[in-house]
Amino acid sequence: MSSDRLFRFSKPQWLNSANTRTFGVYAAGALFSLGFFFFIDASVWSKSPYNGSDVHITFVDWIPFICSALGMLVINSIEKSRLSADSFSYSGNGVAWKARTVLFLGFALMAGGLAGSVTVMVLKFLFKEFPITTVYMGVANVVANALVMLSSVVLWVSQNMEDDYTYNLQL
Repeated sequence: MSSDRLFRFSKPQWLNSANTRTFGVYAAGALFSLGFFFFIDASVWSKSPYNGSDVHITFVDWIPFICSALGMLVINSIEKSRLSADSFSYSGNGVAWKARTVLFLGFALMAGGLAGSVTVMVLKFLFKEFPITTVYMGVANVVANALVMLSSVVLWVSQNMEDDYTYNLQL
């Protein structure tokens, strides 16, 4: 075994196939749409006459989901190769630290969205004595943001897999 490896076990070879990459992209889309469904379902439920309370989804509940979606957009717009690009392969100086800064901002947006949804759930739904049908709106917001975060991770990993059939053309 090589001494420059971090882990003892190597990555399985089936993880580097085009089919795995395609499956990862589709799984990320399914996770995102499931999270979007949970949030829209809670929004529609809040205006329903069966809600059981006068609490409704307002713009304050939308802010964490918007932050998570923007964070997903920022994270998945960065290529993995740009994170270690301080060589002659890219023009300009400091490409790697700029990419790392933007990646950090994307993760901060997503983490802020998830933390914001937990905060909204606790302050708006859990501190007051509401029935479980009303608390569902806060739980759905947290689940939606967690699914958006998970879909972003799955999409970034699957898009940045290396394949044997990819050509790296460098001058």
